[in-house]
Amino acid sequence: MATRVIPPRILRNLRYNTATKPLNSSHPPLSPSLSPSLCIPAPPPISAVLPPSDDLSFRDVEKLFSSVPTTTLLRSTAVLHATALEPMVDFGTWLMRSNLMQVPGLSDLILATVRNTFFDHFCAGEDATTTADSVRHLNKAGLRGMLVYGVEDANNNDACHRNFKGFLHTIDVSRSLPPSSVSFVIVKITAICPMSLLERMSDLLRWQHKDPSFSLPWKQDCFPIFSESSPLYHTSKRPEPLTREEESDLQLAMQRFLELCQKCVQANIPLLVDAEHTSVQPAIDYFTYSSAILHNKGDNPIVFGTIQTYLKDAKERLVLAAEAADNMGIPMGFKLVRGAYMSSETKLAESLGYSSPIHNTIEDTHKCFNDCSSFMLEKVANGPGGVVLATHNVESGKLAAAKAHELGIGKVNHKLEFAQLHGMSEALSFGLSNAGFQVSKYMPFGPVETVMPYLLRRAEENRGMLAASGFDRQLMRKELGRRLKAAFF
Repeated sequence: MATRVIPPRILRNLRYNTATKPLNSSHPPLSPSLSPSLCIPAPPPISAVLPPSDDLSFRDVEKLFSSVPTTTLLRSTAVLHATALEPMVDFGTWLMRSNLMQVPGLSDLILATVRNTFFDHFCAGEDATTTADSVRHLNKAGLRGMLVYGVEDANNNDACHRNFKGFLHTIDVSRSLPPSSVSFVIVKITAICPMSLLERMSDLLRWQHKDPSFSLPWKQDCFPIFSESSPLYHTSKRPEPLTREEESDLQLAMQRFLELCQKCVQANIPLLVDAEHTSVQPAIDYFTYSSAILHNKGDNPIVFGTIQTYLKDAKERLVLAAEAADNMGIPMGFKLVRGAYMSSETKLAESLGYSSPIHNTIEDTHKCFNDCSSFMLEKVANGPGGVVLATHNVESGKLAAAKAHELGIGKVNHKLEFAQLHGMSEALSFGLSNAGFQVSKYMPFGPVETVMPYLLRRAEENRGMLAASGFDRQLMRKELGRRLKAAFF
C-alpha cells in the first residue's frame, strides 16, 4: 500500500530518558531480524505521532544522514524510487525469471546491473570480506547487523547440507567482527530441513492439537505451538505417521539446527529463527521451542523465535509460549514482525473454504503488533528474555520507545532492540540510534545468483513496503539538496 510523502515541515522530535539498566550478562546486546512488514499503510501525520523533543529527530537531516556518503545517498534515492514503481518491480521479476538469463553475455550484463544497484542496496555483500566491511561500516554509523545467508527453501538433504554449511560460515564471519557489531545470526529452518518434511510435521502437529491422544513418538518437550484460534484447516484428514525415511531426515535436520545453536552458544551470539507461511510454521515453531528449552539459560536467550502479528492468533500464541517458558524457567526471546505472506495466506484459506488467518484490517494488524510489543516489553522489564521489534512503521517505533521509557527499560538496553531491513527505513533506523536505542539492520549476503531468489521474493511480497519508502526518499532528497547548496554556497 502506498505511503503519503510527508512534508518535512510537519516532522517533530521525541525525547526519552537516558537511564538504562546495567548489563548483567556476558551475552552481547540483543537485536532484531527482521522479517519485514508487508502491512504498511499511509502513516498518520508525524505531528500526531511524535511529541516535541530533542532526541529522536527527523528534522535535522544533516545529523540523520551524517554517516552516509553522498554517492550512497544518490544510489539509495534512485533505487528506492525505482522499487516504488510497481511496473518496475514487475519488469525486474519477469526479466530475472525469463529465458534471457540463459543467454551468454546478456545474463552477465543483467547480473552486473543488479549487483551494482538493487543487490548493493538491499544486501551486505557476496562473500565474507565484503560482508564484514558492510557490517563494520554500519557499526561506525551506530547500527548493528543481523546476518543471514541469503538462501531459500530446500527440497532435499543435499541442498539442506549446503545451506547448513552457509549458516555455519555466517557464524564464523560474525565471530571475526568487532564484539556486538553483529546482534543476531539468522537461520531459515526451511533451508536446512526439506520443505515436504516441514509440511508433514506441521500436519501431524495440527492433528495432535485437534486430538491430544494422537501420538508423535519423535516429538520432544516444546512450548505451546497453537492457540484456540489458530488455523487448522490445512490438515483435512488424519495424516499418516512419519515414515522411517522421514524420521531419519528429521533427525538430520535437528542435528543441523542443534549444531547451529551450539556454535552460537560458543560464539555468544543469539540465533534468530525466521518465520514462514502457516503451512510450515508449526514445524518451525517446534524446532525453535524445543531447542530453546535445551539452550536458553540465565537471563538472555540464545534462541529467538518470530511472531507474525498480522495473524489473528498471534497475541494468543505469543502469550501461551511466553507463559510456558516462564513456568519452565526458560528465558525466551521473540522477534515481532507484521508479516510477509498476506496474499498467499489469504488465497490458501479461500481455496480451502475458510476465512483468511490475516487480520481483516490494517488497523487490526497495527493494534496486534503494538499490543504484542507492549506485552513483551512489560515481560522483559520484570524478568528474563528479550524482544526484537522489527518494524518500519514510525508510530509503532514511537509507541514502543515511549513504553520502554515508561517501564524503566531505557535506551541502549540489552533486552530491547529495534530492527529494519538493510536499505529500508534508514531515517527511522538512524533516528532511533541517534536517540540512544539499539538498532539492527537485517543483512542478507551471498553470491548474487544465490541471493536472487530471496530478492525476488522480497520484491513480490513487500510491494507495499517498497512503495511506502516515500518518507525516506523525502528526507534523502532534502539532505541531498542541503549538501548541494552547501557545496556551492
